[in-house]
Amino acid sequence: MIYACHLEDLPQGESLRVMADVPVALFNADGEIYAVDDTCTHQNASLSDGWLEGCFIECPLHEAVFDLRSGAPTCLPAKRPLRTYAVTVTDDGGVYVHAAVTEAVAEGAA
Repeated sequence: MIYACHLEDLPQGESLRVMADVPVALFNADGEIYAVDDTCTHQNASLSDGWLEGCFIECPLHEAVFDLRSGAPTCLPAKRPLRTYAVTVTDDGGVYVHAAVTEAVAEGAA
């Protein structure tokens, strides 16, 4: 489990890229926090730079859309799902992602 940010640093509708063993994209979708692989399964693009609408993230490169709840693609060109990660928000607002990490570093909010 890695510390990603404090809840107040991830406002609704925003995203954050967290460097773990693989980059993880963290999203605040209408108050729910989701974590998925940051790299689109169609082509190498950062999903934390994409467009968030409800529980769906659109890839900024070729407009593939993924459901953040399951990681499933909802349209072409993506065919493979994203890996999803469990998220824990502590009583004091700490946001933790259940992902493997050598050394975690959160990058700026998108």
